[in-house]
Amino acid sequence: MDKIEKHQQQPGFFKEVVRRSGVNIGLCWHCKCCSAGCPFAEAMDYLPNQALRMVQLDLKEEILKSSCIWICVGCHTCSVECPQAIDMSAVMDTLRQMAMEEGFPLGQPNILNFHKEVVNSIYRHGRTHKLEIMMRYKLGRREFFSDMDVGISMLSKRKLDLMPSRVEQPAEIRKLFTEDMEDVP
Repeated sequence: MDKIEKHQQQPGFFKEVVRRSGVNIGLCWHCKCCSAGCPFAEAMDYLPNQALRMVQLDLKEEILKSSCIWICVGCHTCSVECPQAIDMSAVMDTLRQMAMEEGFPLGQPNILNFHKEVVNSIYRHGRTHKLEIMMRYKLGRREFFSDMDVGISMLSKRKLDLMPSRVEQPAEIRKLFTEDMEDVP
């Protein structure tokens, strides 16, 4: 981050994020454990610890326009690594909601389609099936062979299951979804 100008700050943003997320991000020591553990840090414009710092400094516009809030997949690796157990996924969810509510452009093209596939997978199976999510997302974008090397590598390392695992009572999971999920098969 460059030098922060007073006009860039929007007082009250930090408090609003804390209120809406239910996470006291004021506890962050900026030890960078979250960023060191994040499997997607290389793809982010700001690391998770930098995102928290931007919120603490009331840099609303800069963080809500960033791609890092959209690249976070909510895997909770950052929270597990955090000595303060800060729920970074909840903070990122809050930032995404705020960005959408306020009409900020998405920091990552087509990311809503990816998130939709994640939700659809949970609806269908009761949990995520990563291979299916990626296949449906790639088919929807007509990018049939992009990232195929990554997929093969993940399969060889047993990071992707060929078949989805299912919960015992999928109907209970489906009850969590709202009626406006008209796209879910």
